[in-house]
Amino acid sequence: MEKRTSMKDIAQKVGVSTALVSYVLNNKNKNRINKAVALKIREVAAALNYRTNQIARSLKTNKTFTLGLIVVDIANPFSANLARIIEDEADKNNYTVLFGSSDESLERSDKLVQTFLDRQVDGLIIAPGENAASQVKLLQEQRIPFVLIDRYFPAIQTNYVAIDNYAASFAAVSHLAICGYKRIGMINFDTTLFNLSERTRGYMHALEKNSRVVKQPLLELVANNYENIKENVERAMNNLLGLDEPVDALLFATNTIATQGLKYANAMKIRVPEELALVSFDKTDVMDLFYSPLTYIDQPIGEMGRLATKILIETIEGSTVIKQLNLPAQLVIRSSTVADKKPLLKRMRR
Repeated sequence: MEKRTSMKDIAQKVGVSTALVSYVLNNKNKNRINKAVALKIREVAAALNYRTNQIARSLKTNKTFTLGLIVVDIANPFSANLARIIEDEADKNNYTVLFGSSDESLERSDKLVQTFLDRQVDGLIIAPGENAASQVKLLQEQRIPFVLIDRYFPAIQTNYVAIDNYAASFAAVSHLAICGYKRIGMINFDTTLFNLSERTRGYMHALEKNSRVVKQPLLELVANNYENIKENVERAMNNLLGLDEPVDALLFATNTIATQGLKYANAMKIRVPEELALVSFDKTDVMDLFYSPLTYIDQPIGEMGRLATKILIETIEGSTVIKQLNLPAQLVIRSSTVADKKPLLKRMRR
């Protein structure tokens, strides 16, 4: 068997210390190492087919340099983009990431957590499900390093990175009011998840604070069930558009709801925004295919992923400071909310 190249071999070839080779190959003290020397070390390492001895490294550091990430649905554009950001940020710090989808199931999430811990991950980033408070508390008791992302439980003091959902929803409804829409509706999931509850709270408060709009909440809650999402959203829109005085604007609380809402609007030949204004949380590629580009709330996914990864690694390295971040989101105004409005006649799917 061919002898495995060691850091000592590289050091002898370049004419530097083994410690310096270790610093370069482990991306440590980058700003204090001569760039030409660092480049030479990497070139020699590549020429000698050097591979990190991960087992030896783990024994020395008591780490596997592996993180576990649990999202709701890795196929969802929001989760997929977030996962990619986390993967890239972890890679910069010499960590790899294992992925899993909970599908809003506590049982599945618990199984993923146990699987990741069995594989000796150094820490976890979790978008928790509706009933996952007990899971979070257990991780705290076991002193497992973790960070919650996108969702969190206000009563539990732990690291998290999310957005200010209340402010984002309030801003979207206020924008619709300024544009002249008076009967503003919202479709959200029927859930106790704090992030979605905050979106509803922002919607309700914006109605109270804007004198231009009808104060009565025109809110439809659909089952938090992806299997019947199409039928549930269609029913919700049918209810709101079938009122004696139909809504003239709608806020979709998630991109999943928005996707089905756009399909319904297209099938019913509703003119957006002349007859009905639409705003969504998040942007997906589907929205760009819609004839009237959607106004949307842009969540800072890149910043969320980078900060969550940074906080987790700091925790793994011994930090005990609890960091709870609610980042601002940006309302991106496009053509689905700006137009001369025409009354929307009562519409119901027969």
